[in-house]
Amino acid sequence: MGRITSSRTQLRPDPRYNSLLASKFINCLMWDGKKSIAQGVFYDALDELKRRLPDQEPIDVFHTALDNVKPHIEVRSKRVGGASYQVPMQVNKNRQQSLAIRWLLIAVREKKGRPTALKLADELFAAYNREGSAMTRRENTHRMAEANKAFAHFAW
Repeated sequence: MGRITSSRTQLRPDPRYNSLLASKFINCLMWDGKKSIAQGVFYDALDELKRRLPDQEPIDVFHTALDNVKPHIEVRSKRVGGASYQVPMQVNKNRQQSLAIRWLLIAVREKKGRPTALKLADELFAAYNREGSAMTRRENTHRMAEANKAFAHFAW
């Protein structure tokens, strides 16, 4: 059985920006229950964004970056008569957000040899400009869905 938590109902907005999304992101970034460290990393990354884009609110840049990474369509496996088809399907809001957060964090953790805050700032900045490895992953997901459009009639 997977870990099912009622985090959506218990989620408190983060202290600095009073944003639920930022709070969710910090929780996903956190390892070993060390929330204060995760918060520090997140806020350092946003301070770095503020330095790069002085005329914009860093939390807005963060929101835009996440929105840019969210996939609208993905492929899911469907078995039809012994064959598995990759069927393109709409992605619901919660899953869009989860995938966007997961892809950003994967992209950050793949890069090695620099402080996480800087890597996170880089990745958010790249996503804000519609580039970077999280964006690439989204493009690939969309491309897969496009390529398998022929099986859309199997959508259940």
